[in-house]
Amino acid sequence: MLRHEPRPGTLVAGVVLVLTGVLYAGDAGGAWEIPWFLAIPLVTGGLCLAGAVAFLTGRLRRRRTTGRTATD
Repeated sequence: MLRHEPRPGTLVAGVVLVLTGVLYAGDAGGAWEIPWFLAIPLVTGGLCLAGAVAFLTGRLRRRRTTGRTATD
């Protein structure tokens, strides 16, 4: 199995969007009441958090690999 580069920002974005979908699916099914305008802060906040996580992990990854050479 080929290894791939981990992308925690994409993971955070996916989790937030799935959570938003589950909340509204529960509302549509009658399990609970969710205001319609709650999706805007959930999605935008989740995407901002995902961007911050991706930025920070990218900086940490670059910082770790800058001191290494091709033979390490």
